[in-house]
Amino acid sequence: MIHITEREAFSKRAERFIRWAQRFFVLSAMVALTYVAITLIQAKLFQNAASRALEEQIHVGGQDTFVKTASAFKEGAVLGRIEIPRIALSVVVLQGTSAQTLRLGVGHIEGTALPGEPGNIGIAGHRDTFFRSLKNVHRDDKILLQTASGIARYEVDWIQITAPDDGGIVASTRESSLTLVTCYPFHYIGGAPERFVVHAHRQ
Repeated sequence: MIHITEREAFSKRAERFIRWAQRFFVLSAMVALTYVAITLIQAKLFQNAASRALEEQIHVGGQDTFVKTASAFKEGAVLGRIEIPRIALSVVVLQGTSAQTLRLGVGHIEGTALPGEPGNIGIAGHRDTFFRSLKNVHRDDKILLQTASGIARYEVDWIQITAPDDGGIVASTRESSLTLVTCYPFHYIGGAPERFVVHAHRQ
């Protein structure tokens, strides 16, 4: 008769637990990667559709006036497109900053000037998706903001790292300006403790 010692029994239980844990973590990683892939594909498809919608607005509305309708103020509505050529950034600007909106594009910060209007336009985006390339932005970089009324051109005049509750960065101004906001540090895991701010004046 074969006798299994208590140490051997414990070792077998430990091995079974390790095998179960390995399978669990592999499955969890696969689920997480699948979710990320689906989210990125959804965002890409939405960006393509939103860009086409913007081009249609430009074609219909012409280049003279920025026509604001009730739909332009609804969460997720397409307001324009922002481009920073030097860092190859091009993304559609949506109304609002809800979690769903920022998964699909960058969002116009409520209470700031609308794209196409004078004043300080505030736009927020996630550091790990659409605004990731902001880490490479420099002073004097050119920013283009396309709306149905045409293209507004801006030039970066300062870059700042600040606290999340610093509301002064998007305060209204008499001058036409653009403020881009994302979380910082860029490679931080979890909720980042600071904000990365890019300010530009209209040319």
